[in-house]
Amino acid sequence: MTSTTSGTSAAGTTGHLAHAPGIVLAIIVSCQMMVVVDTTAMTVALPQIQSDLGFSATGLSWVLNAYVLAYGGLLLLGGRTGDIFGRRNTFMAGVLLFTVCSLLGGFAVDDWQLLAARAAQGVGAAFAAPGAMSLLVTNFAEGTARNKALAVYSTLAGLGMALGMILSGIFTEWASWRWVLFVNVPIGLTAVVLTPKYIAAPEKRPGRVDTIGAFTATAGVTALVYGLIRGESAGWTDGVAVGSLAGAVLLLSLFLFTQFRVANPIMPMRLFADPVRSAGYAAMLLVLACNFSVFYFTPQFLQEVLGFSALRAGLGFLPMGAAMFAMSRTTPRLLPRFGPRRLIISGIALILAGVAWLAQLGAGTSYATGPLFPLILVGVGIGTFLMPLTALILGGVEPRDSGIASGILQTMQQIGGALGLAVLVTVYDAGAGGAPAGRAAMADGIGDALLVGTGFVVVALVLAVAAIKSKPRG
Repeated sequence: MTSTTSGTSAAGTTGHLAHAPGIVLAIIVSCQMMVVVDTTAMTVALPQIQSDLGFSATGLSWVLNAYVLAYGGLLLLGGRTGDIFGRRNTFMAGVLLFTVCSLLGGFAVDDWQLLAARAAQGVGAAFAAPGAMSLLVTNFAEGTARNKALAVYSTLAGLGMALGMILSGIFTEWASWRWVLFVNVPIGLTAVVLTPKYIAAPEKRPGRVDTIGAFTATAGVTALVYGLIRGESAGWTDGVAVGSLAGAVLLLSLFLFTQFRVANPIMPMRLFADPVRSAGYAAMLLVLACNFSVFYFTPQFLQEVLGFSALRAGLGFLPMGAAMFAMSRTTPRLLPRFGPRRLIISGIALILAGVAWLAQLGAGTSYATGPLFPLILVGVGIGTFLMPLTALILGGVEPRDSGIASGILQTMQQIGGALGLAVLVTVYDAGAGGAPAGRAAMADGIGDALLVGTGFVVVALVLAVAAIKSKPRG
C-alpha cells in the first residue's frame, strides 16, 4: 500500500509529512468510527441515563435526536466549509469540538447539559465526517492502495452502529454510561495531534458558504421533529406544537426556494433530476427511519421487558453485527452476478421481514425465540442493500458534484433516522400508555412503533421496485 503524501498537487505542501499509510488509515477510520458509533452508542445506556438525569419517556429520545439532527442538518455545510477553508483544517476542528463536547457530556448532571453536549457533538461530527473520505482519497494512490483503504473504511464504518450498541453495553455495565462519552477523548486528542504530521491536506476551493441554506435546513428539520414529539405529548392542538410544525413548513419551503436561487447551493437541485437517484435518496431516508428506531427500541425491550443487563443487551446485537459484516464483505462479489437492483430489493425485503417479526414480540418471549433471528435478518438486509444503493446513488454524478452528492446521502441517513424516531416514539408512548409502563405495556408500545416503522420500509421497497432499472444508467 502506497501513500500519496509526497509531491501531489492535491496534497499541497507535504514534503515534511511522515510516510506511514497505516497510521493515516488508522486516524481517518478511527475518527469516522467514533462519529458513527456515537449515533447509537447511547441507546443501551438510555435506561440508566433516564434514571440518573430524570428524562421523560419522550424527552429521552432527544439524547439521540439532538446529536443526529445537528450531525445530519449540518453535514452539507461541513462539506462546503472544508472545500473553502481546507479539508484537513475543518476535519481537525470538527474532531476537536466533538472530543471536548464528549468530555463535557460525560460530566453532565442535568438533562439539558447532556442534550447541549450531544448537539454540540453533532456539530463537530458534521464538520469532521465530510473530510474523512476526502482525506482518505487524497492520501492514497489511485488503484490497489486506495481500493484497500476504501474497503477497510467502508466495512468498519458500516459496522459502527452495531458496534456502538455492544460498546455501550460494556461501558454501562462495567463502569457508567458516562464512559460511553469519555472514551472518545483519548481517541480524538490523538487524532488531532497526529493529523498534521501524517495526513496531507487537499487544495482549497475558494467560494462562498450557503449559510442561509444550512440554517433553514437544520432549523426546519429540528422544528419538524420537535413539533411531532410535542404534539404527541401535549396534544395536537397545543400552540407550541402547531407553531413548531408551521415553522418547519415555512423554513423548509424557504430552504428549497433558496437552493434554486443561490450561486453555490448547499444542496444542488440538479442532483434530483435523475429519477433513479431521487428514488435512491428517498429509499435510503425511509429505510433508515425504520432501522434507527430498531436500534432505539430493541435495547429497551431487552433490558426493560426481558430483564437483560446493559452488557447482555449490548452483546445481544453481536449476531446482527456479525451478519452485517459478513454480508458487507460478500455483497461486492455478488454485485457483478446479480446487479444492484436485485440486491437492493432483496436487502430491503429482508429488513422488512426482520422488523415485522420484531413487532410481534411480547413480554413472554425469550432472546433465542424472540429478537435473535429477526435481528440477524435485519443485519443481513443492511449488509445486502447498503453498498449497492450507495453506489447507485453516486453513479453518474459529475466530478464537481461527487462530494455534495455523498453529503446529501449522509444527510438523508441522519435526518431519516431523526424523523423516523420522532414519529415512532409518539406511537410507542401512545401504545405503552405513558411512562412508567409495565413490561407488557412496554412490549405492546414497542410492537406498535415497529409495526408502523415497517410502513416506511414498504414504501422504500415500492420505490426500489418501481424506479430502479435492471440495466445500469448510461
